[in-house]
Amino acid sequence: MLVFEFKAYRKPEQFNAVNEAIRTVQFIRNKALRFWMDNKKVDKFDRNKYSAVLAKEFPFCDQLNSMARQSSAERAWSAISRFYDNCKKKIAGKKGFPQFQKDNRSVEYKTSGWKLASDRK
Repeated sequence: MLVFEFKAYRKPEQFNAVNEAIRTVQFIRNKALRFWMDNKKVDKFDRNKYSAVLAKEFPFCDQLNSMARQSSAERAWSAISRFYDNCKKKIAGKKGFPQFQKDNRSVEYKTSGWKLASDRK
């Protein structure tokens, strides 16, 4: 396996774009969680469709990649399913009820990730 280490220099506009993407992902996850709390009979696929509805409703959500929007909705679903699994296993103590995010630090791009150029930059 080859590992390349380098220091990336960014411009202030790039910092702002990354921060905006992180805030948008956090917003979509929290909205998907609220959608689950208000509508208990929805499943994983309804929450993925809800991310498209949010993109139509809020213009800043539409600027984010569709796969990043869906992955943030899937993260909400994984928190919900973990809670239900803990309830089914009858784990003592707190079951880990899904919480709203306040300090998200990541955006997940599934297939449209970053690429290194031929000069490895």
